[in-house]
Order: sequence, then C-alpha cells, then structure tokens
Amino acid sequence: MKKAIFIDRDGTIIKEPDDEQIDSLEKLEFVPGAISGLRSLMNRGYELVMVSNQDGLGTLSFPEETFYPAHNKMLDTLRGEGVVFDNILIDRSFPADNAPTRKPHTGMLTSYMAGDYDLAESFVIGDRLTDVQLAKNLGAKGILIASGDEKPDGCVLMTTNWGEIARHILSSDRKVTIERNTSETQIKVTLDLDGHGESHIDSGLKFLDHMLWQLPHHAGVTLDVRCHGDLEVDEHHSMEDLAITLGQAIDRALGSKRGIDRYGFVLPMDECRAMVLLDFGGRADFLWDVEFTREYVGDTPTEMYKHFFKSLCVAMRCNLQISAKGENNHHLIEAVFKAFARAIRMAIRRDLFSYELPSSKGVL
Repeated sequence: MKKAIFIDRDGTIIKEPDDEQIDSLEKLEFVPGAISGLRSLMNRGYELVMVSNQDGLGTLSFPEETFYPAHNKMLDTLRGEGVVFDNILIDRSFPADNAPTRKPHTGMLTSYMAGDYDLAESFVIGDRLTDVQLAKNLGAKGILIASGDEKPDGCVLMTTNWGEIARHILSSDRKVTIERNTSETQIKVTLDLDGHGESHIDSGLKFLDHMLWQLPHHAGVTLDVRCHGDLEVDEHHSMEDLAITLGQAIDRALGSKRGIDRYGFVLPMDECRAMVLLDFGGRADFLWDVEFTREYVGDTPTEMYKHFFKSLCVAMRCNLQISAKGENNHHLIEAVFKAFARAIRMAIRRDLFSYELPSSKGVL
C-alpha cells in the first residue's frame, strides 16, 4: 500500500507573517531546514502532498489553476532543490464557513482516504493544532512544528527541527512485530532497528536471555522477545523457532535496505576472539567455526548455537560467517553474540540523506 506525507505550507515550509498572508515576494521566507528536510523525504516510498488553508480564496486544486507569485516562487525554489510535490491542495474558504474541505476536515483528501493508502503509516506535518487534528481525522501520525514539553494527543513528534522530522519519518518504517505460533512454541518478537523504546527478553532460557541482551546493548536496537516453548521436551524447538522469528523480524525491518551499510566485526573478549562477517545481500549462506568443550553453558546446550545462528541466517536472508577461538565456553559464546551484535550495528546503519541501494545490481 502507498503512504503519504501531508504537509502544511505557512509556518511549516515557509514562515507565516503577522497578517498571515503570503501575498508578495517580499514576504516569502523559508522555515530553516525545511528545504533540506523535504529533499531528504523525496523518493523514500512516500507521496508528498501539500495541504493548506488560505482564507477567502475558494478551493484550489493545483495545477488546474494558478496561484499568486509567492506560491509559485516557492514551488520553483523547491523544484530547483529536487523537491516536487505529488499533489497540492489548498482550501480558500473562510474559517466561519466551516467548509468540509478546510483543515482539520478531510474533504480535500477523500481520494487518499478511499484509495490504496496506508494512512496509519502516513504523516501530517504542520505548525497548528488543526494539523494534529487532521492527522487524527485521517488516522495518520501527527508531527507538530512547535516548542514545548507536552505533545498534544495524536502527535508523535513535536519539534522545530526539520532534520529531526526527517529522521523520525525515515526511521519509522524499521519497527516490526513478528509472531510465530506452533504446537511446540509461541513466540512474539518486536524489533526496532533504530532503538526507540525499552527492551524486554524472556526466551524461557536464562543463559540465552543473557546472550540476546547483547543485541540491545551492542547493536543499538530495541528488542522485545516473548517465547514460551516445550522446554519439558528439550531446548531445541525454542532456540530454533526463536532464531527463525528473530531473523524474519530483522529481514522485515530492513525493508528495501536503501541507505544501509550492508556489511559488517571482530572483537576480543578476555582470552577469546570472535569474528562475524555479515552481508545483507539477500542470499543465505552460512559458515560456522566454533568449538565448545562443554555440553552446556548455564541452561543452554552448546550444540544448539550452530543451529541457532544457521536458522537465523536463513531467516535473515544474509551471508553469515562466524568463527571464534577461546578456552572459556561462556566467554566464547558471549564473544560470538557480541561480535554478531556489532556486525548488525554496522550493517543496519543507514545514511538517511544518500539513501542509495548498496548494490551494483540495483536490487537486494
């Protein structure tokens, strides 16, 4: 489904003068950071739609009618910086008219509400509470350009920094929840690759929990794991199914993979050293070179770690090579998890402003 960013004009893209009328070129002044922020949102999977009220001038659907010079100059300037709107909708009724097309009413946006749009994953950006109310009326997420400590209801972000707005939007699609329910396990994994929120891990195996906590600590992600498995049989089903679910979550959260660094880490831990080579190239291949001298570490069988990471690799659709040497088996597997977490951290890191696909093939 398509997604959209509905953007107010006055006070959001260009500064609003005291008389609230941008009716001359002399009054045209851009909000700091608006141009670079809008440019970073181009070609990111969102349609850009300008939605604005302009008192007393009737309803305009661009480009069927022309507007006054300051508006056109604004569009020319934005176009020169690579910012082009997919649609421009301006209601020109008076507030007292209470027209259905005037924000926060949704009359101008009926085609988006009836069309193939995921409004729950769309945004409204504006500088007034009516813009936040428009977001609520659409079922979208509101971003308010304002200062203050308390966000109004329906507002996911309140800031005066356009760079923060762009980062918030471009990071919002990297959070997923995956559930896997079988006759052997019931698993729910929520993952946020950009680390917004608190982590919680309960796999049913205390030592595995200790290992999985390396991901929030060293990969910089937020991870919520809830796993109930048939541990009365053995640990196999829980570890395998959890690896599959976590791998699917990572793969889903990466989305198009545009802008990611793709590759990733070698680290020492006491007498151990671990190397994890990772490539989110879309093809699963796995290499494991780790030898344990104990059957168990804590409540977790060491023979399961190879199977855990292989299942994870296949579900992530990545090339994963893991090798580690050491004497202490606890240190050995912990070094592997830490190196894996650091490799994830490197590979998922995203340049929000270049947003290129890291492949000469043009597809991952």
